[in-house]
Amino acid sequence: MKRNEIESNTKISIIPEPVKIISEEGIFTFNKKTVILTDLKLKEIAEFLRQFLAQATGLNLNIKDLTQIEEKNNTITLRIIDNMKSLKHEGYDLNVSQDKIEISALTPTGIFYGIQTLRQLFPPKIESLSQKNLEWSIPCVRIEDFPRFTWRGFMLDEARHFFGRDIVKKILDLMAFLKLNIFHWHLTDDQGWRIEIKKYHLLTEVGSKRKGTIISKRKGIDGIPVSGYYLQEDLKEIISYAAERFITIIPEIDFPGHSTAILASYPELSCIGGPFEVSTRFGIHKEVLCVGKEKVFEFVQDVLNEVMNIFPSEIIHIGGDEVPKRRWHKCPDCQNRMKDEGLETEEDLQAYFTNKITDYITSHGRNLVGWNEILNENLDKNAICQYWTHNFDKVLEHLRMGRNVVMSELNAVYLNFPYNLLPLRKTYMYDPIPNELERNLYEHILGLEACLWTEYIPNKKRLEWHTFPRLIAVAEIGWTPKKKKNFQSFLKRLDYFLKRTDFHEINYASKDDFEKEDIKS
Repeated sequence: MKRNEIESNTKISIIPEPVKIISEEGIFTFNKKTVILTDLKLKEIAEFLRQFLAQATGLNLNIKDLTQIEEKNNTITLRIIDNMKSLKHEGYDLNVSQDKIEISALTPTGIFYGIQTLRQLFPPKIESLSQKNLEWSIPCVRIEDFPRFTWRGFMLDEARHFFGRDIVKKILDLMAFLKLNIFHWHLTDDQGWRIEIKKYHLLTEVGSKRKGTIISKRKGIDGIPVSGYYLQEDLKEIISYAAERFITIIPEIDFPGHSTAILASYPELSCIGGPFEVSTRFGIHKEVLCVGKEKVFEFVQDVLNEVMNIFPSEIIHIGGDEVPKRRWHKCPDCQNRMKDEGLETEEDLQAYFTNKITDYITSHGRNLVGWNEILNENLDKNAICQYWTHNFDKVLEHLRMGRNVVMSELNAVYLNFPYNLLPLRKTYMYDPIPNELERNLYEHILGLEACLWTEYIPNKKRLEWHTFPRLIAVAEIGWTPKKKKNFQSFLKRLDYFLKRTDFHEINYASKDDFEKEDIKS
């Protein structure tokens, strides 16, 4: 019988860079007698590992209860250990010897992340899912690892362009591989409403469709219709898919601005009564929800009820950015609301709206996150600020009151910018903790989130080009200790990591796109 070729990897190249790596002598070789041993509570994760290895190698390994097996050689052991407090919630230990592999953690999340690291110990070919006649081996190593930040996110805007379930699932797979744990889903805006709300069917019948997209002021719109939305059952399926990968999906429903798609569907929720069309242009729109009308609050609460019924996330994003006040200034209903509530300015009126919605969300056991424009002195103490641009002094005030912030600095992690404006190096060198922040407040920086706004990103090819490899850099920022970050090391490891993504047909930016500018800088 012909002996199988051995596919061995002696190179240890991992992204995000782990906290501690110690190389050992020798290799561990997989064969058909290798067994996965696991705690009962880790059966689903063990099955995830078994399926990955089966698809890639053809080895259909058995899963057995580790308490029932005395012989531990030629095994992959997945074990929860309660006294591993130094590793934190998402940390893990991975030990590969010539006889066995052991992944230990405090939580199932840590075990899952240990498996993602184990996956990177294989040669890139493991990702091809078609290497059935090889024997596989990985280098012996000891790894102790845990994340720097608890919030390691990616935001996808599907309001401007709709991509659909398969593309979102592919993104979630790559996020899990990179140990990213928050998928922020921007589902509504002036240019489209992408979530089924059963009580308000016109939001999708009308609000999910626009006539085209602006090319330029001179050329006008392109005349290519844009449409699409998710049924509630679709959303639940994707949420479940993400949860299996230890990713929380946070929906964003934008109020009270960026609401033209709402007003095209229900013009009576505006200050002037319409009619309106779903917007074909981008930027800030003067038409916003009329905060003076009680039916607007009823609408918002009804929508949030359905959103909270779909999404189990403890956090709901309400947007709150870029809200022009000119309609409110002239609207009798808004002015009466200000008088009745003792509000002096239209800025106070937005704060009133935000706080009322915050109270509603918190009364349902959830917490609110919004862009930094929501900040006001009466904001609920548990509300999370997502910083993107301007008025950072207000964000510092929020932090100094002991409140939490997610950092999404416009000039560092807005992936919709081309690489000549936001090169890979600039993203990688970004530190979510501001220089001016006192050390005792560092814990209130929950982490960071990269954002992809899709005004000019109409398809999967452009989406992937803008996202990768910059999202890979964001993953390392969120996980790796600051003192271990090194851009030249990252570039070397990135080159190897991208060979893995080749097997998943990711249209990442080429070195000509992202590296020339980096070398100059």
